[in-house]
Amino acid sequence: MTEKILARASGRAFVQPGDEIEAHPDFVISYDFPGYTDVFFREAREDFGVDKVERPERFVLFIDHMVPAATPKEEELHRITRSWGAAQGVPVHERKGIGHQVSAELGYATPGAFVVHFDGHVSQLGAFGTYAFGARKGVLEAYVSPTLAMTVPATVKIVVTGQLQPGVMARDVFHHLVRVMGPSSCAFKAVELAGPVIEAMSIEGRQTVCGQAMFLGANTMLIAPDARTLAYTQGRSRIDLAPVYPDEDAVYERVVTVDVTDLQPIVVVPPSPANTRDLTDHLGLEVHSGYLGSCASGRLEDLRAAADVLRGRQVKPGFQLHVVPTSQAIMAQAAREGLIECLVEAGAFISSPTCDYCYGRIATMADGQRAVSTGTLNTPGRMGSVDSEIYICNAAVVAASAIEGRIADPRPYLKSAGVVS
Repeated sequence: MTEKILARASGRAFVQPGDEIEAHPDFVISYDFPGYTDVFFREAREDFGVDKVERPERFVLFIDHMVPAATPKEEELHRITRSWGAAQGVPVHERKGIGHQVSAELGYATPGAFVVHFDGHVSQLGAFGTYAFGARKGVLEAYVSPTLAMTVPATVKIVVTGQLQPGVMARDVFHHLVRVMGPSSCAFKAVELAGPVIEAMSIEGRQTVCGQAMFLGANTMLIAPDARTLAYTQGRSRIDLAPVYPDEDAVYERVVTVDVTDLQPIVVVPPSPANTRDLTDHLGLEVHSGYLGSCASGRLEDLRAAADVLRGRQVKPGFQLHVVPTSQAIMAQAAREGLIECLVEAGAFISSPTCDYCYGRIATMADGQRAVSTGTLNTPGRMGSVDSEIYICNAAVVAASAIEGRIADPRPYLKSAGVVS
């Protein structure tokens, strides 16, 4: 899939791993963040003499960090972004949610498209058959040139087999892949996901898995479009492209099969996203706060799972449970389904969509505190003090832990709610 997408984007009949190409991104996505977009805007003008981006319809900007602004300096950054977008004719989406999710909702996740960002979590658009990768500050090249110089990566195919047990979510599947394969196992490669578990997985679950590709060392992760994908993208896609599928005789660097039949809920322990452990090994560890959100979670199936656990129950006094839907559209649907009411009545604090909880700008922890989190990272200082700890887990585990004030197994709660047998 990667080779087909990059061949089209570079105007070639075919490409192969190791080829040096100049590829035309179909979309250039960014969110405003100090040291990135403000620098891109300035350097494009001052260092490259580019006053106007070529084909502004290819670009989109999101204001999803530092929302709402807490200081005049933060608001000034937002004002710079709004002004640049207005002058360039580039859309700026503000307070609609986390950009990686809203990109999909707005049709930038087009099957077969080539997308660049400076943030690697854009790989979640691969759930729609899009080649999307984070080029970090290399994205400046896309602001000043119609093409991006890059090396075609080799592809690793991962086939996920078996059937998921009750209480096991997409988040557990991804971290199990890291545990089985290793955090550098796909370094600088593209990954294609396939197999019956992926086919049965919801679009939201696929986004969760693909969005974490960097923790396998991968540039990106893709899933071949199916009927579910095409139903979602129909009427949304911003450009008319034929979906891309791998050939039956496609040659991969390697093919890895992972059976998840016996997989149980997991927890990723600090200080590294590579430290995947069985949840049962850490049950009972005291925790003080919980975060359900980020570009890796906070979607409807996550909110439903948390509501199933918390319905008719209460968050433990003193425990801080922060629930952050990934987009305004998701938050509105959650409200229509009664999920927001359920979570609020249980004692959760519900925030409008923002990235700020994930990188510790708000709801920070003090020395010695621990959190259960569906965020993207558990490195020291990510959510406050460098002497606090983050345990990454699925949304149901966060909810169960909020009830008990310690890392807890959600399956008994789900069973009593009739969700699992």
